[in-house]
Amino acid sequence: MRYHSFYLKVLFNIILIPMLSMSTGCSDANKRVDALDTSPYTDIFGEHVLVFDDAMDKEAMCKTLEALHEQQEYSEFGTERYALLFKPGTYDLDLTVDYYVQALGLGRYPEEVTINGAVQSIASTNNNKVTTMFWRGAENFKVIPRDDKMIYWAVSQAAPYRRMHVAGSINFDKGSWASGGLLANSVIEGRAGLMTGQQWFTRNSTIGSWEGGNWNRVFVGVAGAPEDTWPEKPTTVIEKTPVVREKPFLTYAEAEGWAVFVPALQRDTSGPSWIHKDEKGELIPIAHFHIAFPDKDNAASINAALASGKHLLLTPGIYKLEETINVTRPNTVVLGLGLPTLVPQSGQIALATDDVRGLKLAGFMVDAGPEYSPTLIQIGSPDAAADHSDNPTSLHDIYCRVGGASTGQVATTLTINSNNVIGDHFWLWRADHGTGTDWMEGQHKHGLVVNGDHVTIYGLFNEHFQSYQTLWNGEYGRTYFYQSEIPYDPPNLEVWNDNGKPGFASYKVAGHVHHHQAYGLGIYSFFKGEPEVSKEVRLENAMEVPDHPGITIHHISTFAGRNGGINHVINGLGPCTEPGELKHYDRFKGSEKE
Repeated sequence: MRYHSFYLKVLFNIILIPMLSMSTGCSDANKRVDALDTSPYTDIFGEHVLVFDDAMDKEAMCKTLEALHEQQEYSEFGTERYALLFKPGTYDLDLTVDYYVQALGLGRYPEEVTINGAVQSIASTNNNKVTTMFWRGAENFKVIPRDDKMIYWAVSQAAPYRRMHVAGSINFDKGSWASGGLLANSVIEGRAGLMTGQQWFTRNSTIGSWEGGNWNRVFVGVAGAPEDTWPEKPTTVIEKTPVVREKPFLTYAEAEGWAVFVPALQRDTSGPSWIHKDEKGELIPIAHFHIAFPDKDNAASINAALASGKHLLLTPGIYKLEETINVTRPNTVVLGLGLPTLVPQSGQIALATDDVRGLKLAGFMVDAGPEYSPTLIQIGSPDAAADHSDNPTSLHDIYCRVGGASTGQVATTLTINSNNVIGDHFWLWRADHGTGTDWMEGQHKHGLVVNGDHVTIYGLFNEHFQSYQTLWNGEYGRTYFYQSEIPYDPPNLEVWNDNGKPGFASYKVAGHVHHHQAYGLGIYSFFKGEPEVSKEVRLENAMEVPDHPGITIHHISTFAGRNGGINHVINGLGPCTEPGELKHYDRFKGSEKE
């Protein structure tokens, strides 16, 4: 059974006042309950933002969460979007997060919203696989596991666990295949890790210990990271995060009301930004934001608000855009709640920025639309040249998608023209299943093109595009953790070749570039299609970079699934990877291990 939005609204209205007489348990979630009042928060954020406080009836809260879980658990390409907001307080419940649901604590620090139980993602497919458990998130809670039970955040891409304090242990899969994910700005007091999960990226966190993992795991600025024993284990450890701004987040306090906190820029850090409760940054009152709704706003109304000096808060839903959203003023914040999704309708760019400093764009998706767009997101004009090193633009939890939910057309999903941009977790995906996935249904060349200089990206997931997944044209670029499956479905090497070389390298640094760094990269092939054809489809190089002394690439893992394979790891060097093989190679150590 699937619950309609109306029923969720009914449940939502009930839980926003104390329920002293209700005794229905969670197992009775199918029972119809009449609405008693209208939420005062519906007028602020809309009916798909559910606001909780710890004075509400526990059973009513549980009933609403059960109904939402049942509706969203397997809604991989659904249209519903939700944000669950928890005011400061203490809650006794298991909070389960599913497709297109974002759970957010509203305190200034995680301990201000404490969950006695779990903040978890536990849905899976056959044999406990979670390789398609995407598009969800949890932020800014302290979690005290009940009876010291393991917390499961069993996910793959686009499912960050951020700004969390787990007073126990956590596992990022359920014992079968997983392909995630991200832990950032968090504390795990106990053990964190994987059983069979393919890869994981951890940044600016403190963990009691790490266990497990399969193909590629990277730790940047993490206290408690495992020992780097490459190539015995595919682990990459960087002690300090060179430059980062943590993701902005919504807060609520009785004195200040609703506001968005924007953490300050930090350099050469390890561990969480909030650990000493002295986090620097800017608290922006909600009155300074234009709160957008998918059924009321369009690009014109959003652009008018941005031009007037407002920041932008996107509430959950799908925004079909006939024009480009233009972000032109420095230091503007664009923050999404509940994975709002922008879809260009007329072949335009969905969101473009001027070459200005200090932008913060966070927490939204962009789907390719029915008409061919040159790019979905463009950061800076094509002639961008300004130095923004003292106040970089930062992008957080940005997801772009071509196909899957609907057929889409785009050349490049994300184009970065400005200098000094910080990327904090991207998933750029040409769909390998769902709608609009056939090779000839569009020209989808690149996930990411970087033209700006001094661009740093943490956690880059980029998959299945028809040319280079990542094309880096700017100088002094840096990538920390890269996960990429090349396309599953090239029909033959006649249509999928780079000037005669089999296929296109996943990660390409242009020949004119003299300075570039990349650490902890996993590049994989899973060629499908007719066996007699796909066995002949191969990739010549997983990576291609110029042979210049300023180019440093450390720790590359390659894996080949059924059919075909990868001839070389980088620039004609490194071992051949045949079906079923996992190889580890270091560009500068010359090491390899099967």
